[in-house]
Amino acid sequence: MKYTSTEADALIDQEFAVLDRGEITLLDYMGTDKAIVDAARVSVKGLKKVTDDESLIRRLVSDRHTSPLEMVEFKFRAKMPLFVARQWIRHGTAHVNEMSARYTVVPDEVYVPVRTRIQGQSMDNKQGSDGSEVDEVAEALMVFDQSAKRSVESYHDLLDKNVSRELARGPLTVFHYTEWIWKIDLHNLMHFLRLRLDTDAQWEIRQYAEVMHSMAWAVAPMTMRAFRDYSLDSMHLSRMEVEALAGLFGPLLEESMGGKLSMGMLDDAALNPIITMHLDQKCSKSERSKFGNKLRRLANFYLNGNEVRPG
Repeated sequence: MKYTSTEADALIDQEFAVLDRGEITLLDYMGTDKAIVDAARVSVKGLKKVTDDESLIRRLVSDRHTSPLEMVEFKFRAKMPLFVARQWIRHGTAHVNEMSARYTVVPDEVYVPVRTRIQGQSMDNKQGSDGSEVDEVAEALMVFDQSAKRSVESYHDLLDKNVSRELARGPLTVFHYTEWIWKIDLHNLMHFLRLRLDTDAQWEIRQYAEVMHSMAWAVAPMTMRAFRDYSLDSMHLSRMEVEALAGLFGPLLEESMGGKLSMGMLDDAALNPIITMHLDQKCSKSERSKFGNKLRRLANFYLNGNEVRPG
């Protein structure tokens, strides 16, 4: 069976512009939400179907059963500055074939940031900018432009002197554009997107991630909706953060329940009104149960200081 999506088919071979000279294209895809559902149901073949497709996908994503998600694959062509490519390639869970500067003369395409990207160094984030415009922004833009021209001129000067391509590329900067074909499954694409859509990711790579995110929605909307709810727009808390949150939560829970808190008070009957009041009514019975268990964990932290763990 071939799984197809009308929305995704309309995107095939369309070039989407990114940055000043970059682009990204969805060349092909394999599978849709239905492919994930069919793969997951193999595990319970012969049993009566008790879950609709979207509920099953949400359960897979929330419980991190990722193998069925790997049944969907994407093939992209992307053109990006070398520094973006070096961040991108660290996600070693894809198949990549990149343009080689040993085999071909590199096009004269160099990334020059727009004025609003010429920002100061953040004092808190050692690897990022702080969002503020530098004082000499016009001069900085001129330096970027002159550097791009010099690198291209030096590169062609070496080629004209019959220097080999593998050495002549030396003057090219990390702002020069490269191009590759990148194939990845949906599970690992979701991991890439979770990291590269984060506000801590460099702005330039986020622009590519946003386009791929919209393409993934066209291929597997139910899965991407679950990804948004359980990963992209969720958060992970450390033990220390859970303790701090429990300190805020405990007194509020005592106030709502009208008395001093004890674990014996937190059965389903007691928690259901709180869950009903605060949790989206579209959430499934399983999601409501998980939320209740998390509330009990917070209460346990509040009452006991922490949960008992070895060591």
